[in-house]
Amino acid sequence: MTCFAIMFFSVMEVLGHEYNPDHWRLFIDSSKVSLKVVLLHNRNRFPSVPLAHASSMKESYESMKLLLGKIKYDEFKWKVCGDLKVVALLLGMQLRYTKYCCFLCEGDSRDEESLCK
Repeated sequence: MTCFAIMFFSVMEVLGHEYNPDHWRLFIDSSKVSLKVVLLHNRNRFPSVPLAHASSMKESYESMKLLLGKIKYDEFKWKVCGDLKVVALLLGMQLRYTKYCCFLCEGDSRDEESLCK
């Protein structure tokens, strides 16, 4: 078990939260100046658990990848929720034209051949 996992389980125990990975989801919020990662309980029976806050990180795929790596997302496999901008970043679409992105086909709205039909 990693140091983060030990710390995470200790925090959940101190807070008196029942931990079942199916009952929690990861909420990611980004802005131009910061990234925030919070663990939310599916039924809102427990308060949210802040996991990470990164001020002065640009909103990019690399920043999201680094942040998810630091909180050991691969180990916990939480379901992720966020706004469409976060979804586009996680899918690696920020380098394309994402004003009218299609996250289902990962198409560029200016390229009619790559759009869903």
